[in-house]
Amino acid sequence: MAFAAKDTLSNLFGGVTIFLDQPFRTGDYIVLDNNERGEVVQIGLSSTRIQTRDDVMITIPNSILTNAKIVNQSSPKPMFRVRIKIGVAYGSDINRVETILVEQVRSNSLAARHPEHRVRFRKFGDSSLDFELLCWARRPHDRGRLMHQLNWGIYNAFAEAGIEIPFPQRDVHLKNES
Repeated sequence: MAFAAKDTLSNLFGGVTIFLDQPFRTGDYIVLDNNERGEVVQIGLSSTRIQTRDDVMITIPNSILTNAKIVNQSSPKPMFRVRIKIGVAYGSDINRVETILVEQVRSNSLAARHPEHRVRFRKFGDSSLDFELLCWARRPHDRGRLMHQLNWGIYNAFAEAGIEIPFPQRDVHLKNES
């Protein structure tokens, strides 16, 4: 009985703490320290409910939430950074590569217009010239769909432009010792 009362009081104080501190609100997209993620659909006195991307409802006691590391991806702005790394073959027209990457973001309605998206030529890789496309999804919920659409569009646009996406390769030279 004492343990049940202790848990009930912990959850109640956790709920009060969440109401006062407001680390998240209903509608926010959060990630817990155990990598559970989803949209906060209800904050109660004893527990909080989160709906995951798999449409599963998770009920978490507030005492656990007040002692967990929580990343609120909806705060301070309801956007989420998207990073797409892409390698192109040596000899590719890097200006054309950058243009295609930028066009893919500009034409996608899930991508935020501000902050400005950008393309970075990161390094000369072993088998490719390595770029990174940096943009923002308008909402954290859209991150996966935006990445899917961008990857799809980049692949098709590169194929149409004749830009090769190489796979890792090694040249092996055998020395005849006889």
